Amino acid sequence: MGELTRRAVTIALVGAAAGVRSAGARDPGRPARIGLLTAQRPAAIAPYLPILRAGLADEGFVEGRNLTIEYRYGEDSRERTRDLARELADLPVDLVVTQGTAVGLVAQMNLAVPIVFVISSDPIASGFAESLSRPIGNKTGLTFMAFEFASKRLEMLRELMPAIERVTVLGNPEHLGTESERAFAEATGRRSGLDVGFCGMSVPSDIDAACARMVRDRAQAIALLTDSFAVQNREVLLDFARGQNLPVVSGWPVFAESGALFTYGPRLSASYRRLAYYVGRILRGTRATDLPIERPSVFHTVVNLSTARRLGIEVPRAFLARADEVIE
Repeated sequence: MGELTRRAVTIALVGAAAGVRSAGARDPGRPARIGLLTAQRPAAIAPYLPILRAGLADEGFVEGRNLTIEYRYGEDSRERTRDLARELADLPVDLVVTQGTAVGLVAQMNLAVPIVFVISSDPIASGFAESLSRPIGNKTGLTFMAFEFASKRLEMLRELMPAIERVTVLGNPEHLGTESERAFAEATGRRSGLDVGFCGMSVPSDIDAACARMVRDRAQAIALLTDSFAVQNREVLLDFARGQNLPVVSGWPVFAESGALFTYGPRLSASYRRLAYYVGRILRGTRATDLPIERPSVFHTVVNLSTARRLGIEVPRAFLARADEVIE
């Protein structure tokens, strides 16, 4: 090989290596820059941001000191969410943290930056992983596997209201996992003699139609599936439920704190702190595919006794004894 050819090969290899570093690694001497993307409005994720920031601080990344977070909100628009994902990748950021509906949208885009997600659905069925230990592409994170909790919440509701006959499940059809949660809830209903209906809502205008249908169907309770759209619209939904004297059950404590009868699901403080662990590992150079997807291991039940008294529901002592938190 001649000297000129040898030098050309060396330059090409160095250039290729530099390209790999710029696409997949961060210079440890500069502050980290991450994107945070949701398909909804700021209110959807606001309750969980302090937990995530605290977890990032535990990992050594403090916003405003050695970390910049670029916040992007899709405002209930799928196309806007895709545009924002491209915008974050083009800045560029070192990685994108995303959740809920946005996860499926971002996963289809093959962005050059790593993706850290938190979803309620099965990541294998959603096409994000061959198994929990083998994520696909540059994506990894946490799954709440919420369809299992949807069934458990209906069983708990039947424990409090043995005579109940009709329950309406409210969920976002665009949210990954909603169909699985709906199927598990309907199967639970069939086993226990409950008539379980479903109303979809993915934009604010859907809420009025869902409420009108629940009135027509004479629903006796609402099982609210958890996603960021439900969080940002929880006051509207719970105001309707109060007006109709309907108990609401859901998965995340923020709903019980806002007036739901009870919530049962993963302990979000533990999950969002764990999400920060993934971010920290990737910022330090670990590949996303080397980090197995995790399921929650800590669960949380919150009972709102004030709501129970208003609805005339007597909560058995045994039920209260299983609760992690009781709101008086």
